[in-house]
This record gives sequence, C-alpha cells and structure tokens, in this order.
Amino acid sequence: MSNERGAIAFAERVLALLAQARATSTYKYAVLLGLIDVCLERVDRTGHAPEMVTTRQLAEKVLELYWPHTVPFGASAPRVLHQNRSGKAEILTLIEEFRRQHARDPSAPLSRAERSAPRAHRALIENIEWKLVEMPLPRLQRFGAQDDRFIYQIDWDEHIKRRAFTGTDFSNAIRFVSGAGEHLVRLAGLLRPLLQRRWAADVASLNDDLVKDAELEEFLFGSQRIALGAVCDHLRELQGGRCFYCDGQLRKPQVDHFIPWARVPINAIENLVVADQACNGGKRDHLAATGHVERWSARLRDHGPDLRQIAEFAGWQQAPERVLGVARAAYLLLAPSALLWSELRSREQVFVAPDLPKLRRALA
Repeated sequence: MSNERGAIAFAERVLALLAQARATSTYKYAVLLGLIDVCLERVDRTGHAPEMVTTRQLAEKVLELYWPHTVPFGASAPRVLHQNRSGKAEILTLIEEFRRQHARDPSAPLSRAERSAPRAHRALIENIEWKLVEMPLPRLQRFGAQDDRFIYQIDWDEHIKRRAFTGTDFSNAIRFVSGAGEHLVRLAGLLRPLLQRRWAADVASLNDDLVKDAELEEFLFGSQRIALGAVCDHLRELQGGRCFYCDGQLRKPQVDHFIPWARVPINAIENLVVADQACNGGKRDHLAATGHVERWSARLRDHGPDLRQIAEFAGWQQAPERVLGVARAAYLLLAPSALLWSELRSREQVFVAPDLPKLRRALA
C-alpha cells in the first residue's frame, strides 16, 4: 500500500508541474518523457530502475524526441512549429541547423544523419546537453518560487556557466530521489499519453495560425463553452464582492471550478467560486490549499440554501453530495509531501503542504 501511495503522490506532483508548464515552453515535456525513456531502457535484469542517469543520456533522448518536430509543417507555407512562447526554442534551432547541413531530406531518420556526420552529431548532442544543464534541469521541479526536488537531484543550479559544464570537475549525474526512477517506470503507460497530449495541445496553441484544430480538445472535453457568466453575479454577491481565494475586492471577477475541471469535469453550483483574474490564473488546474478547502466546506454547510436558490434561478445543476465526494477523492488520499496552491504573492505562486487532519475534518 505504501508503494501505491508513493506512486499516487508522485503522479500528483507531476500533474502540478504540467499545470504550470502549459503554453510556455515544451522543454518540460521533453525532459520528463526523456527521463521516462532513459529509465525504461536501463531497467536491470532484476526489474529495478536505475538510481541515476547522465545528462548526456538525456540529451540523446531529447534529440530523438525533437527530431521529427523539426520537419516543416503545413501545406501552403510550411514552417517548423513554434514550441516556445518567447521566441524560438534553442534546442529546436540547433537541430534545424544540423538538418540544414547534414540531413536535408525531411524523411531522413536520425540514425542516418548520425552515420553521415558523426562529428557534427556529437557536437549537436553536446550543445543540447548544455542547454538542458543550463535551463530546464535546474528549474523543472520549481513550483512558483519554491523548489521541490521530488524527481532528481543535481549538483548545479541555473547560474552555471558553460566553462564549468565543460570542466573536468563537472558531474553530469541526474540522481533519482528515492523511488522516483521506479515511479517513472511503473507510471510510464499513464504518463506518456498524458505528456504527449499536453505537449501536442501546447504546440497547437503556440501555432494557432497554422494548426486549425487547436480547439478540438477544448470542444470535446473543455469547459469554456459553458456560459459561467449566468451565475457569476449571484456568486459574487454571495461572497460579498470579494475574491474567494485572496479576499480582495473583486474587480475582474471570473468563475473558477474549485475542484479543477481538468481533474473531474463537474460543473455543479457547489463546485463554483468567484475569484479575481490573478488568483484564477494562478490556481489554474492546481488543488487549493487546506485553508481554502475549510472555507469552501463551510460555504457548503452554511450557505447550502443560498446556493440552491442561485441554481434554481439560473437553471443550474445542483449536486452537493457528488461534489463533496469528488473533493474527498481529491484530498483524502493526498500524501503529506503533496503541494497545494495557496496564493499569489509578489507575482510568485505559493504552494504549501496539505494539513491532512484539517482536511479530514473539513470534508467529514
């Protein structure tokens, strides 16, 4: 049971990382998928995952992942798809340049390019390795301004210089935190399709002028087509005109699913709160911290008749028991090491550990 709980806690934190990664850069997806693949390829004869891998091994895997992405996309004016919101992703630029010089045929497999230009291929791997060392690896496990190294430990931070990377004293070890390598292997069948789907969705959003079906997943599974404005004013009045999360005066109110829609698509009135734009944007798909759960639970208990009246007036769904059950499923199985969204402070997202006894009391 402890192994199962450990895997659940690990998966929860990976989900939290993905909630932050969306539509900014795809490096996090590449690193996480690369780590999964490197681990799978190095499971020993007893079935155990490796305790560490190297940045060189990860760079080779990241190159394999990005190789097909550097083929131009589109019929009328093809281009390599953007994978970074602020300019071009440097790793893709490196691979594009290698392709121009050594693999002009877009259908050429990476192995053929490696054989035809071995020195250039080694240089490409080293440059990709440096970019991983410099940028995503020190920052991947960051929640807001806080580091939570639950996947791996490394011996450098984002301030490393290239001369240190190329020096004889540099340790290229990525050491897995206890159990993390095993979790990556065991959860690979679940994490891979999730990572690939998120990656594809973000690429679509970064190239919406070219990828016309970018809104397909939102159309099929999303919540944006639901007119939440029908209940916004009523919930705002119930909250005294104040943001549910920060208690500040509501100036740009937005309706938020307290238990995130990305986790469980439940749109009942009991799962809706009103937040200001900053808090709603910060919380996104994260679970809210213990204090927010206590106030949300108190609202269900003390303002149940008011919520029913709002639902009846707006013709909205009511499901207090279902919503409470969903909340229990989301919170009561959390590990003590889980991280919950607390607040936006000085433009940084703040995450805190759950207070499990308080959560159990609040959701009893």
